[in-house]
Amino acid sequence: MEMKWINRDISVSEQIASTDVDAIAKAGFRSVVCNRPDGETTDQPTFAQISEAVREAGLEAAYVPAVSGQIGNDDVVAFAEALRSLPKPVLAYCRTGTRSATLWSLAEGMRGRPVAEILSATKAAGYDMAGSTRRIAAGDRSPTEESGTSYTVVIVGAGAAGIAVASSLKARKPDLTVAIIDPADVHYYQPGWTLVGCGVFTADQTARTMGSLIPEGVRWIKAGVAAFEPDRKAVVLEDGRVVRYERLVAVPGLKLNWNGIEGLDGTLGRNSVTSNYRYDLAPYTWELVQGLRKGRAVFTQPPMPIKCAGAPQKAMYLSADHWQRSRVLGDVQVDFFTATPALFGVKEYVPPLMNYIERYRAGLHLKHNLTRIDGPRRRAWFARTDEGGAVTEVETDFEMLHVVPPQQAPDFVRASPLADASGWIEVDHASLRHTRFQDVYSLGDACSAPNAKTAAAARKQAPIVAHNLLCDLGFVKEPEAAYDGYGSCPLTVERGKILLAEFGYGGKLLPSFPSWFIDGTKPSHAAWLLKERMLPSIYWQGMLKGREWMASPKVAA
Repeated sequence: MEMKWINRDISVSEQIASTDVDAIAKAGFRSVVCNRPDGETTDQPTFAQISEAVREAGLEAAYVPAVSGQIGNDDVVAFAEALRSLPKPVLAYCRTGTRSATLWSLAEGMRGRPVAEILSATKAAGYDMAGSTRRIAAGDRSPTEESGTSYTVVIVGAGAAGIAVASSLKARKPDLTVAIIDPADVHYYQPGWTLVGCGVFTADQTARTMGSLIPEGVRWIKAGVAAFEPDRKAVVLEDGRVVRYERLVAVPGLKLNWNGIEGLDGTLGRNSVTSNYRYDLAPYTWELVQGLRKGRAVFTQPPMPIKCAGAPQKAMYLSADHWQRSRVLGDVQVDFFTATPALFGVKEYVPPLMNYIERYRAGLHLKHNLTRIDGPRRRAWFARTDEGGAVTEVETDFEMLHVVPPQQAPDFVRASPLADASGWIEVDHASLRHTRFQDVYSLGDACSAPNAKTAAAARKQAPIVAHNLLCDLGFVKEPEAAYDGYGSCPLTVERGKILLAEFGYGGKLLPSFPSWFIDGTKPSHAAWLLKERMLPSIYWQGMLKGREWMASPKVAA
């Protein structure tokens, strides 16, 4: 008998015997639930036999039988009630444990727990509940397919990548039936939050209503996604509805794991702890920067991959520049703690960035990963990894702390068949087509391509996916286009100057402009004007409208 934990309150197992009860009690269980009807097989102990041994051991027992393959809502309600009333932790068993795991999954679905959390928990315990996804998502309702929900192309996610690829598709083939699924009411220009955090932009300049940006002729399904069913060419929504597709473009973005740092959630937005990675907190960053006259200012970066790898240090440079201009930098100690082994991943940009580290007299702490914060006491702790791989704890005080949280693919992606071993949507790096499901494409932050996760990358990727998808459908009679890994990171090293890092796969430099105009290895005012004045318009009026300025896909000859 193997007890498989789903969470701290419940474990499931295959059929138990009376002789197993002592081990169950010693493992700390206080209750046992039988989900197997008596008499399924001739060698099966009865519930009466098991319950007698259970009660002799001082545990409680409940009989909630469910017929394999015929679990009804009444069975689920009875199971949920047993779990509610029994002392925890509970061991539930059936013939193999699958029925018990299914009952728990359906009960949690009725309670409203996100499907991704349920699938992840059962998968970790060794039970794949993907076949019950629709029913879990439906809760106590019956799974339904919305009328008219079969589309040629379904796009999951209406962020920069999602809207851009929808617009590029419609620009190429206006009569294409396209749906985009996203529950958000507001769309954000996230690259602008760095400039909000230094007082150049206001927060409201970076936000627009989602409805104003969905391309004309694209159906907006305003709902969250619970799961992907690529074998059925279907997407299951959080309310149990099902949307079918001929081709899927999965662009759900990534998840900022604010709970991944102990103590962060309870102090973020107060106690001088902030982050430009949140719309509502970027103005707080600027407030803290203006108010700090002396003390330690700490800036952090988590392990890769993250959204815009340069953003953590952009916040540091712009803050330090303000303190320098205000003539208080001599009283402010700036420290940059990064989990990465180098200041930047492309070596050509490291020397000019180090010049600014020295200019601002910033402490550079490589291989330091933020693990814990005590906001009221103004303390932060890091796991430091030395050259030999040994990990030690480093503690520091702060008067201001700018935090970047660890990041990962969304839960419903990581629990899906689309995910690779690291949880990202597995794509061919050139075509951006899924490696195992040929009718699925992905781009943007959630895909597995090893490029920088930036809006600039999505701007290049969207036309490539649109072209390749239409080639796949037979609407375009040209070879596929290939993505070269292009990404751009305008590193705001001081107010009025930017180091325009542009690179592709393998760190290859991919400059967009001649060096006499913008040399990406040198800070320039021209690059600053590009970011401040031009890129927002290129984003709102170009990329999101299907106008592929300097982003047309390169087709193989």
